[in-house]
Amino acid sequence: MAEDAASTAPEQHTKPTNVIDRYFGLSLHHSNMGREVLAGTVTFLAMAYILAVNPLVLGDEGDLGAAGMPMQAVFTATAVSAVVGTLVMGLWAKYPIALAPGMGLNAFFAYSVVLGMGIPWQVALTGTLISGIVFFLLAITGIREYVINAIPMQMKLAVGAGIGLFIAFIGMKNAGIVVGNPDTLVALGDLREPATLLALFGLIVTVIFLVIGWRGAVLYGIAVTALVGVIAGVVDAPSGVVALPGGLDQTFGQAIEHFPEAFTSQMIIVVLTMLFVDFFDTSGTLIAVANQAELLDKQGRLPRAGRALGADSIATMSGAVIGTSTTTAYVESTAGVAAGGRTGLTSVVVAAWFGLSAFFFPVFAVIAGTEQVTAPALIVVGILMAKSLGNIEWSRLEYAIPAFLTVIAMPLTYSISNGIALGLLFYPLVMVARGRWRDVHPVTYVLMLVFLGYFAFLH
Repeated sequence: MAEDAASTAPEQHTKPTNVIDRYFGLSLHHSNMGREVLAGTVTFLAMAYILAVNPLVLGDEGDLGAAGMPMQAVFTATAVSAVVGTLVMGLWAKYPIALAPGMGLNAFFAYSVVLGMGIPWQVALTGTLISGIVFFLLAITGIREYVINAIPMQMKLAVGAGIGLFIAFIGMKNAGIVVGNPDTLVALGDLREPATLLALFGLIVTVIFLVIGWRGAVLYGIAVTALVGVIAGVVDAPSGVVALPGGLDQTFGQAIEHFPEAFTSQMIIVVLTMLFVDFFDTSGTLIAVANQAELLDKQGRLPRAGRALGADSIATMSGAVIGTSTTTAYVESTAGVAAGGRTGLTSVVVAAWFGLSAFFFPVFAVIAGTEQVTAPALIVVGILMAKSLGNIEWSRLEYAIPAFLTVIAMPLTYSISNGIALGLLFYPLVMVARGRWRDVHPVTYVLMLVFLGYFAFLH
């Protein structure tokens, strides 16, 4: 790829001092091994909450129940896929960006695909694998720019915010703050319940940690909540601390084995949604992290973008084969960049931490098995994702209407794909009504027809 030849390094005369320095360009980026190790540790602490949350979302001890994947398998797959994806990003693309199963995409996998559509998790893994393959082809052929330009920025912002509200809604439900009601659909839960009180305590603690600027605020919030829960008798104490990684024999290769079952009209929507969310989420994260690290070139472009996007798609494919939902770049990588990370060595350190964490399933199992402990993390992550609401042009109805429908439909229909479909169905319609049909990309019209068929055949 031509873009891979571009260099991000500022001009200087510092010479590499060792093999690691030469490979990652530490001196060229005004960095050193100590700083990169610290940055990798900070990034890991900022995103390690996924080790507890992902097994809850996808596992058979969470909302999915018997329809879910074996919890230990999900935990191990989460750690291993993070190791694989982050190593590829660090060693090949050489960016200080960490990858792991993505929040929002795991919610789509669990609540929209498995629960909503009734698709077995094995087939859903196949859909994840196919989306990764398509993503990889888009990344290496250069079609990614064409696709990115096809979706209006206002809709991209709405999708991110809508997923944030959806995740926060799930967190409030798990916490017992929001409960079902036959008359009003939802209502305020009993805040005197010990488990709900524990979740509220966890939310307060996590928010405080976040506001005062602690890098691992979400992880620390989970740890403190779990500790208080054990002391109060609401959470069971772990039966152990260290255990050999296991469970992958139940999930590894299922995505390949069930490949023939994935070619249905439902799965087309599933793959499109996974691809849509991962593609734009990854692109936004890469630009955000690279910009903060001052790694963009003079034209504001991302050098080695093909490798970076390729690393993300490889992570998704490998994660699906191992046994987890879409693996994607984490915006928490900015925490490591703020700590001085500038090269792929930061990512290698993150991968090492995830590899070590795979041996601590007994501890994470207690956390993942108690919804009230992880609920604050879901709510806080939802809050952070919803910030894109502020960038939507609400004063222009041609943007406000489809954006609002996208955002509100996700939590109210309990489906990310429904929100995306509704928004991209209305966007071309209001643009045509506004007389701006020429401003709509042809691909968007095609998506409108696809999602129209989706609603027509939705059961």
